[in-house]
Amino acid sequence: MIILVRTGPEQREWARNEEAPVLDDTIRDLKTYARVLHRRALARDAQAMLDLHALPEFARANDDELVQLLQRRHCLKLVARRLGFQDWKHALDILSGAQSDDFGTLLYPATCSGHWNIWSAAYAEAAEIRAAHGGYLLAYKRQFLIVDRDYVDSMGLDPDDPDWNRIGRDWVRPKQADARARLYRKLVQNFMVLKALHARVEH
Repeated sequence: MIILVRTGPEQREWARNEEAPVLDDTIRDLKTYARVLHRRALARDAQAMLDLHALPEFARANDDELVQLLQRRHCLKLVARRLGFQDWKHALDILSGAQSDDFGTLLYPATCSGHWNIWSAAYAEAAEIRAAHGGYLLAYKRQFLIVDRDYVDSMGLDPDDPDWNRIGRDWVRPKQADARARLYRKLVQNFMVLKALHARVEH
């Protein structure tokens, strides 16, 4: 069946269906890391315990109390926070493309802090600047930034990836949601994010 026009709720449902396989793989990866972290903590791995003590609910707990109270949801929360999200629900919302005014900090890793960027508090202004001067429109929490190729490369993504053009080089309001989902997957798999997280979990 060929659908020529999709609008309104139908368009959003179609977009979710298109990105669902990629999203499922991304979420599965994150759950795997949470499961490994949980197992390490129950085995009283020193690094896993240290990481989990960073959560507010365990900040004052001793190791025995942490192990007794620890649940998988705590590990999912920690994984989400390592990726720059507030908690697991926030991560799911953003990665699935749900409407949100807070994109977290995933798109502005520490490795990119030295780059020169154009910042704006308003999406409309940021989109206008990007349209006029080029670049890639990203989001940091509730702010927007236009970055160059070098920034994208520092993120661990290929600035010439065809998916950038498929999203209109606009991460906030992509032309194709499935293309952004693929970029998100590449981002959470790259060295700066999941490999760094893997090193923490496997230490």
